[in-house]
Amino acid sequence: MATEARAGKRGTSAYVEVLVQRQRERGRLRELIEDAETEHGPVDQAGVGAKQVLLRGGNADSEDTS
Repeated sequence: MATEARAGKRGTSAYVEVLVQRQRERGRLRELIEDAETEHGPVDQAGVGAKQVLLRGGNADSEDTS
């Protein structure tokens, strides 16, 4: 089974627990994003792209973020 192969020494139960925790975190993040968008409007994708460039050490003015 693929799950058992990926779980390795941790065991399937521990592997599934990690997956459940990650899914719960994603759900909480989704709720935070929805709340922020309700309060502030939709996310500016161009702004997000520019910030990603900066976080990767680039220059937002010289990078294409489309």
